Amino acid sequence: MRSPAASLQALARGSRATRARINGESLLLAGIDAPETILWGELPGGREYLFTAMVPGASIKHWLCLVPAPRAGAALRLRHDLLHALGTFIGRVHATGFIHGDLQPGHVLAALQQEQFRFTLINNERNAKKIPAPGRLLLRDLIQLNTLAPGILSRTDRLRFFRAWRRQMRDLSPMEAKILASEVYRRARRRQDKGRQ
Repeated sequence: MRSPAASLQALARGSRATRARINGESLLLAGIDAPETILWGELPGGREYLFTAMVPGASIKHWLCLVPAPRAGAALRLRHDLLHALGTFIGRVHATGFIHGDLQPGHVLAALQQEQFRFTLINNERNAKKIPAPGRLLLRDLIQLNTLAPGILSRTDRLRFFRAWRRQMRDLSPMEAKILASEVYRRARRRQDKGRQ
């Protein structure tokens, strides 16, 4: 049963199903992969249902855990390719003006197709489009994506991702990018430390 707060939010912004459907369609129109709606409608009592097509791939965390230490050779190259491609993809999402709003590693799926990674954003009900994207919202998305433990995502991994992301964000000055990268790393580490307590 829906809470009073969720009911008010649904009245103001639309239900989760409506937001996921509309936001997914907006991403697809912009050339960003998201699950396609197959079936959507209303149920008695004002509730809704949403069925989407299955999308290929596994979560970013799954891919990063596939290559355990020590990393070398083809496995290391695959990891580097993944981080570079992920940074480019998220940078393109942000440069297009989209903020995911809940960019956990499990909400980005990656599939390796013909030796290239292809990404799909899922759980898109919190998406927003703002041009230019406000720094605080970029910061939130990037922190959420960087909350993986250091054993899974090293500082060098984060830097490789961020450099690829930065190349897509041409409107950011070098100083803004440096501050953002520093804040993302600092706050993500703080969240990890709190999680271990």
